[in-house]
Amino acid sequence: MEHTESHPFDGKAFVRHLTTSPGVYRYFDAEDELLYVGKAANLKKRVGNYFLKPPMDPRIASMVSQIARAEVTLTRTAGEALLLESQLIKSLKPRYNIVLRDDKSYPYIFLSGGEDYPRLAFHRGAKSAPGRYFGPYPSTFAVRESLGLMQKLFRVRQCEDSYFRNRSRPCLQHQIGRCSAPCVRLIEVDDYRNDVRHAEMFLEGRSSAVIDELAVAMEAASRDLKFERAANLRDQVAAMRKIQAQHFVQGASADMDVIACCLEGGMACVSVLFFRNGVSLGSRDFFPRLPTDASVSDVLGQFIAQYYLERQVPRELVLSDPVEDIDVLAQVLSDHAGYVVSLKPSVRGERARFLEMAQRNASAALTSRLASRHTLLARFDDLQKVLELDATPRRIECFDISHTRGELTVASCVVFGPEGAEKSHYRRFNIAGITPGDDYAAMHQALTRRFKKVVEGGVKPDILLIDGGTGQVGQAVDVLRELGVEGIRVVGVAKGPGRRAGEETLVLAESGRTLHPGSSSPALHLVAAVRDEAHRFAISGHRRRREAARERSTLEDVAGVGARRRAALLKAFGGLAGVEAAGVEELMSVKGIDRGLAERIYAMLHP
Repeated sequence: MEHTESHPFDGKAFVRHLTTSPGVYRYFDAEDELLYVGKAANLKKRVGNYFLKPPMDPRIASMVSQIARAEVTLTRTAGEALLLESQLIKSLKPRYNIVLRDDKSYPYIFLSGGEDYPRLAFHRGAKSAPGRYFGPYPSTFAVRESLGLMQKLFRVRQCEDSYFRNRSRPCLQHQIGRCSAPCVRLIEVDDYRNDVRHAEMFLEGRSSAVIDELAVAMEAASRDLKFERAANLRDQVAAMRKIQAQHFVQGASADMDVIACCLEGGMACVSVLFFRNGVSLGSRDFFPRLPTDASVSDVLGQFIAQYYLERQVPRELVLSDPVEDIDVLAQVLSDHAGYVVSLKPSVRGERARFLEMAQRNASAALTSRLASRHTLLARFDDLQKVLELDATPRRIECFDISHTRGELTVASCVVFGPEGAEKSHYRRFNIAGITPGDDYAAMHQALTRRFKKVVEGGVKPDILLIDGGTGQVGQAVDVLRELGVEGIRVVGVAKGPGRRAGEETLVLAESGRTLHPGSSSPALHLVAAVRDEAHRFAISGHRRRREAARERSTLEDVAGVGARRRAALLKAFGGLAGVEAAGVEELMSVKGIDRGLAERIYAMLHP
């Protein structure tokens, strides 16, 4: 159902034609920008609250005054409405909704499948490879720590397949007792699969069952007089019991997340403690975007819907505050998970202790974020004064160039706003078709590619920072003029005398003036931080591009070395480093490599 009349929007008339069915409603402003998405068990009653029952709080009143059009989508149940609302908020990010800013994919432990010798590995991203995925884990640290434990307990390999296939002797991991060396068949397939099975059981939380199996095997080995094997199993059991003692958390034997929300100064922090199978996996803090006057209950409800409907849900969620429609939310999460999920806003005993811990975490994280935000806002305000702008800038972009003697040039673009770095908007540009080392041409190409997007309707910055002096600034001015882009303040950041920090010069494109804010200037602190981030981002991109090119250009570029000979070389010498260290005579010892080819390989690797 749509309402398409021009201003003013007649909310009462719109409500009169609504049904009492459950569904989702959406409000749009005069420019057809989405203002708000909401769910309702009874659309007529819920939407009517906006137009039939004044007065309302300032946030709602401000939103209602901007409504020019409304739409509704009917659903069969209130649960379906909640699902649709969560999906729309996540994808469309309406201005007046609470939006979880969580663009990171979560790490998993991956156990490969379809192999005689599977590997355990850190994984982030699409789960497309065959095998099992354990997680998600709240942080990279939690995954690395778990993988370290698996190496000590079960000695399942964690090396890359390319490394595994080309080994001719055991690696250092075997020598320090963290791998059973399946690469050179020092362990039988059946024995290795048994270790993998125990590792799976441990990751599933069945560590006690693993200990029981190992204890039985230890007794059997002792009866058979296989004392060395019995001693190894004894040490493995002892190590597992020690880890159990270190990591088991009393009162958290079930899968459980403890969620607390703190609200202050127009910002919110949601802190989550993760428990799986009695093991604490650590915590993570979230800072959702929220409109003015949002309540803790609103934030928690939206967080749970947006966060857990996209990933595995534990059986129990302990909440610092009750949320609206908690029964509907619990039912939707249960349907999503395939088992009963309990939402508990009131707990006692050990769970109350965990909740207090989460609340302290949320409060401390929010205090830190607010202090950082106030400092950043002060820097933005000072930059407005230094550059004599009409308003505080909302978006700053900075460009930098990185290369090594003109090789594989990369340009970076980083974006900062009043909330800090906006990393989802960062971009890199691989520069091609220019004279190597021509920084002006590289800057011109990168800026042209970026601001063509502005001409096509993309977002433009208030301030464009260029790492460089008058020449680099001139390239930016030329590009903006060529593309017809206006309303952007271009500022160059030139290094000071002796390249000392705090003595940078700001070059203003419009007037040609130069400014020297000084080391105590908050504005210069901001500019330097943005410039340094652009520099870091450009260098890291250039290094990755250079390493990828050099990895490919070694053996693959030697005439006469195809895939088979390349594999034989890598296997014989344990990798590319070994090939590089080999002499001509050693290279000739590999089947298929004669003196002429060995000399070409050596020459390529030692230019």
